[in-house]
Amino acid sequence: MIESLSLLGAGGHSARGVDFTALDIRTTGLRPGHVVELAAVRIRPDGSIAGELSTLVDPGPGVSPGPAVVHGLTRGDLDGAPSFGAALGSLLNFCRGSVVVAHDLRFVTAFLDHEVSRIGARVPVLPGVGTSDAARTAVQLPNYRLATVAHAFGIPARPGQSALSGARTVAQLVSTLFGRHGFTFATPPVLPALPQFAVGPLRPRPDVPVAEPGWMAEAVERVVAGRNTDAYLDLLAGVVADQHLSADEVSALAALAAEAGWPEDRVRTTHQRFVHALQEIAERDGVVTAEEARGLRHVATALGVTGVDPQPTAGGKPMRVLVLGTSVAADQLRARVLAEGVQLAKKLTASVTHLVADPSVPADEPRLARAAELGAAVLDVRAAPVALGFEPPPLRAVATTPDRSMRVLGGRVLMGVGLLLMFLIVIGMFGGTPLAGGIFIAALGVGALLGGWWITDPAPR
Repeated sequence: MIESLSLLGAGGHSARGVDFTALDIRTTGLRPGHVVELAAVRIRPDGSIAGELSTLVDPGPGVSPGPAVVHGLTRGDLDGAPSFGAALGSLLNFCRGSVVVAHDLRFVTAFLDHEVSRIGARVPVLPGVGTSDAARTAVQLPNYRLATVAHAFGIPARPGQSALSGARTVAQLVSTLFGRHGFTFATPPVLPALPQFAVGPLRPRPDVPVAEPGWMAEAVERVVAGRNTDAYLDLLAGVVADQHLSADEVSALAALAAEAGWPEDRVRTTHQRFVHALQEIAERDGVVTAEEARGLRHVATALGVTGVDPQPTAGGKPMRVLVLGTSVAADQLRARVLAEGVQLAKKLTASVTHLVADPSVPADEPRLARAAELGAAVLDVRAAPVALGFEPPPLRAVATTPDRSMRVLGGRVLMGVGLLLMFLIVIGMFGGTPLAGGIFIAALGVGALLGGWWITDPAPR
């Protein structure tokens, strides 16, 4: 149903004039099965939103909705919703004349293909883009979950349980990638001529605001994960976001892993690495709060991970960085903060220790003055890597200021005095100057020559 397009940096075919339709789905599991919710957001070339579409999808009588602990949907929510076949026409009409985009394009395509094949529909191939793959070429991050990438790119919209919240985040992300990051197409996208499909009533999920993430949800953004573990990491992150794991949630995770074909030892190893990574992140800044210690012990116990017993530390303030700006440099620094295992703040609070601004931030931005009032260090984006301890200070450059010019002049004068003294002692020796006096004057001359050379020598010390 969707064909992935190759992307380039500058130099390819521009996306100017191209509409994108961001897709997200909620499913019955990790392995292609049934879609239980789909959503799409149409975004214009100027970054404005042209429209939204979302609906719950009934997978069929008696079919389990899958992990309610992940997507929040129960069997009762899906009863009376349109089937996938009934919703497909509305989705295709919405995508007409646009490039489809999803964060994990392979995952979305696999499920849509499975559903289309199941109902025997014939659907033209749509051009598509995966924002996860594109983000990997733009910035270096510990993992490329949608929430992590959105945070690194300074996108305020956060994906929640609903497919629509995810599609909104993907829409802003693709606009950022093709906008300020300058992505282009390797070949011009070919948009198929789609007929007008028949549509039926849709059943969108009520729009619920996404809750503020707790410390563990933010810590997950700093957990290093490989390309093939992001899907399960997403599940773990969503379940532990509230720092609590019930027995039902653990059972649901085990069922999902088993359905995806994961053996028990792989699940156990994944849980161990995940929990130990969270503990390392909590302890990396030297400050472990009582809340962090309590949450880590609870999650470790629930997942059956041993050897996790973090001890709260008294006093201290962990480094917490807020990066303001809409430039590539700001995105790269936000990604660097996460990659270094440092807390990346979403807004200015008293816990922020450093505020970094790029040139797009006006000088009268109220948060700059407020940060200083709160005792946070206010940094320029170019100086931040050194100030935050991510890079060593640069070697002292050779001075080129007026002070350097005066040093050179003084050194040359001193060398001239030394040469003059040496010339005079030679003349004096022929004129009968006492040996002791000659040696003294010669020493002064040599000292003046060496001192002048040392002052004018440009080599850094």
